[in-house]
Amino acid sequence: MASVKLTQIVEKMKLENLTPDIDISGIKITQPDINRPALQVTGYFEHFEATRLQVIGFVEYTYMEGLSVKKKREVYEKLLSYPIPAFVFCRELIPDSIFMEIAQAHNVPLLMTKKSTSEFMAEIIRWLKVRLAPCITVHGVLVDVYGEGVLITGESGIGKSEAALELIKRGHRLVTDDVVEIRKVSDDTLIGTAPDVTKHFIELRGIGIVDVKALFGVSSVRDTQNIDLVIKLEDWNKDKEYDRLGLEEEYTEYLGNRVVCHSIPIRPGRNLAIICESAAVNHRQKKMGYNAAQELYKRLQKSFAEKREED
Repeated sequence: MASVKLTQIVEKMKLENLTPDIDISGIKITQPDINRPALQVTGYFEHFEATRLQVIGFVEYTYMEGLSVKKKREVYEKLLSYPIPAFVFCRELIPDSIFMEIAQAHNVPLLMTKKSTSEFMAEIIRWLKVRLAPCITVHGVLVDVYGEGVLITGESGIGKSEAALELIKRGHRLVTDDVVEIRKVSDDTLIGTAPDVTKHFIELRGIGIVDVKALFGVSSVRDTQNIDLVIKLEDWNKDKEYDRLGLEEEYTEYLGNRVVCHSIPIRPGRNLAIICESAAVNHRQKKMGYNAAQELYKRLQKSFAEKREED
């Protein structure tokens, strides 16, 4: 099961640790959802998702402040007895001494952020969804072309890295070469990233390893990118019928999500960078509601209809 260390969350979200005596190095978060324990501080614990990160906002905080000392001890004792990974207090709110005391006794870390509750929740959920999403690795190259994430696949040595390098020279951005980590963030979204070891590197046969960030600058790379289009490079086969109109989309599937896929035959003299650029722009155009193949089909239908009328 995928997990994220609490120490990573503290570092990423710039959280202040209010209980430094509690060792948080071994605490892990295993699900991207969070919980605001509003009902729990009133004493209702049915269906309590204790394993989630617990977030205290202004509403929960003011309610807790209004409780009597006896009620505080009763509710806090029950609340903090659950296996809670951590509490995060938003808006720089400081928990009262009773909460701090019982949390220390149960080894529940208390953290604090300057952010508002809604801002922090949106940011932490988005980040955790990416980090904890189902993940696979595929052999290919991922490039940001005009804002479209283009995953170039094909057999080893067919020219994927060379195509990516030409795209980078033309102003587009590399995400990863050779190994692409694909994460399913939602039923509609796949995000591609590079393994830390190979980030920003490209392998060119006959030359070796090239550091794209060092050669072309920080504007030539990015860390993550949605996967919008797959271009599959394959050797030219004269006996195979290739799609020349594009009236019907072809798809490939990763982690249950379908992605538009174009099979591009490789032949000497074909400029792969221009083909990839054209495919990306055409895909973007289709998303905006214009399909050139359908437009051609309509024109042909109109032309045939006019000829029939003349006859």
